[in-house]
Order: sequence, then structure tokens, then C-alpha cells
Amino acid sequence: MGQAGCKGLSQALFDYKTEKYVIAKNKKVGLLYRLLQVSILTYLVVWVFLVKKGYQDTDTSLQSSIVTKVKGVTFTNTTELGERLWDVADYVIPPQGENVFFVITNLIVTPNQRQETCAESESIPDAWCYTDSDCPPGEPVVAGNGVKTGRCLRVGNMQRGTCEIFAWCPVESKSRPVKPLLGKAEDFTVYIKNFIRFPKFNFSKTNVLDTKDKAFLKSCQFGPKNPYCPIFRLGSMVSWTGSDFQKIAQQGGVIGIQIEWDCDLDKAPSECNPHYSFSRLDNTLSGNSISSGYNFRFARYYRDGAGVEFRTLMKAYGIRFDVMVNGKAGKFSIIPTIINIGSGVALMGAGAFFCDLVLIYLIKKSHFYRDKKYEEVRSVMLCPQQGEGTLLGPP
Repeated sequence: MGQAGCKGLSQALFDYKTEKYVIAKNKKVGLLYRLLQVSILTYLVVWVFLVKKGYQDTDTSLQSSIVTKVKGVTFTNTTELGERLWDVADYVIPPQGENVFFVITNLIVTPNQRQETCAESESIPDAWCYTDSDCPPGEPVVAGNGVKTGRCLRVGNMQRGTCEIFAWCPVESKSRPVKPLLGKAEDFTVYIKNFIRFPKFNFSKTNVLDTKDKAFLKSCQFGPKNPYCPIFRLGSMVSWTGSDFQKIAQQGGVIGIQIEWDCDLDKAPSECNPHYSFSRLDNTLSGNSISSGYNFRFARYYRDGAGVEFRTLMKAYGIRFDVMVNGKAGKFSIIPTIINIGSGVALMGAGAFFCDLVLIYLIKKSHFYRDKKYEEVRSVMLCPQQGEGTLLGPP
């Protein structure tokens, strides 16, 4: 028996086993099976291969570089600054633009500040006082402009006053101008040059037209007919976000410039084009919320004839532009193609499994189909009364 068993096992190693199929003449289940096959095949061809390009290897590790340059001049005449011509060096921060740059559109100017003692602004609650004891010397004013000197300064017969501080005096006291100082900045232009590279495919491109015409960038402006002209008008970019330029120029704001590269490298390189979108990023849903707008302060320092330092403080309102670049590239590869085809074949098997469940469990004659699909075979036993070589099958 041992030798016979080993011999049978060794022969079984070279046997080929194939499945036995049962054809069920049931139109409803057959229609369901064909519908599942067509649905899976449609999903595989249309969605996986045509829409998602499942036959391509993709690269999303985009390498990008941004260069920005603003151009435009305007003239103002104010009490604090007098007659003044504003050019790029005055209203663009930082002067060497990258993926983030700021354009000043409104200002609160406090000229000729010097380090001395003066009254703190009445708009700051921590500076309110009734006696000198409310102004401990050396204590900084919370959200204020300097440190307290120990004196409470009152105007006339008023009971409440403000603490005297050591600071850059006079302190900033003016409110934001209703009309933006640089309202004509909507006609300024910005040059946005974008270099991109997909390292997996060693593919590089830029959003500027490849031309030797030196006058091209001086005369063109971005639009549907000039997608490779990287010159954008500030007013147009703000309007594309659904905002009004004069309103955003008055209190400031943040504009997002999205450059999307979606490249099919199975096509010509000229088919890989940038797509632009513009959005307002600061809080505008709640109207005049304290969190809306954008501003910051900076100063310009001088010395008089006696060597005493003084400065002009500027609270700048304006538009911050954030340039964001993302994208992906795809190219045919046999590996993702085989993987997606294999997934489709596996889904076909799942369709057959579902139809089997319907056939043997859910329809009225399920017991009949179950008996045809599954054949019951009892185990073979040895009969000791008739000798070792006699086999007894099922009764």
C-alpha cells in the first residue's frame, strides 16, 4: 500500500485538472451575466483606459520654478508724502518676486516719528487710565506702540486718559483711507515665468512662447488667444476671481494663481499646455470681518543734520499674490497596462460569482441548479472482511 500510494502521488503531480462547467438555461440569469460583463468591459475601456489613462506610467513629482516681475507707474499727491511718482521699487515687496509677491494699493503714513515720550493711542484698551498707578513704568502696552512711563495723561477735564509711553512718536492714529491711494494699480501688469520638469521622463517646458521676437513680451497680454503670453493685468486677475479691484485695493486681500500642467507625453510636446485658474484666498464670506483683507507695517529710516534718527512709518494695504504650480505627466508603459487588464479579468470572475449566488440561492428553482452544480461524492472505504484489495463504493 505504501509503494502504491507513493506511486499514485508521483503520477498525480503531472496530471492536469480542468473545471467542469454547467450550462444553466435561464434567460434572466444569462441576461444578468451579460449585463455585468458589458458593464465591467465598459468601465475598463472607457473609465480606466480612456479617462484615467490606465495604460500610462505617471509622474507627479513636478519640479517647478517661478519668476515674477511687476511693471507700471502711477502718480499721487497727498499731505503726508506730497507729489510722488510710484514705480516698481516703491510698491512691490519683495523687489525680486518669486512665487509670492505683494503689491501696495493703499497706505496709512505717519511721517517724522522719533523715539521720545507721548500719549498712547486711545483706540488701545490697555492704555486707558484714571490715575498714574494705572500706568506702571516699564510695562509694555499690550497691542500698543511702546512702554509705559508711569504717567496718566488726560485731556481737559476728562476722567479717563491714556498712559504716557516711550515710543516712536507721534504714534499712528489715522484710519484707513476710503479711496485707495494706488487705485490705478489695476492697470499694472505682472510677468509670471514658470519652468517645469518631470524628472521620471526627463521632460521640461516653460509657459513662455519659444520665439526669437524680442518685442513679443512687450506687446502681448495673456488671453484665450495668447495662452503662452505670461503678461497678466492685475485688474483682470482680480476680476477673474469674482472680486472688485477697488474694494480689494482699499483693504487688501490675497489672490491665488494656480498653474496646472497635465501632460500626455504620448502626444507631441506642443500638446502639453499650462492651464490657469484664479481664486480669492482671504476670508470674504463674512463681509467686513476683522479677518478679511491683508496689511503690514514697514518703515524708512533717516537722520537729520544733528544725527538724530527719525523715520516714516507706513501701514501698507495691498494684494498678495500666491503662485501655486502642480501637475502630472503620463506615458505608455506595459506594466500598468497589464495590471489594469488583469484587474478587469478579475472583475469578470466576480460577475460570474455573483450570478452563481443568484442561481443557486435566490431564484425559485435554486435547489435544482444547486444539485446540478455540486456533485456529491462519498469517500471510498476498505472492507476488512473481503481483504485489503477489495474496495467498496457508495451503496
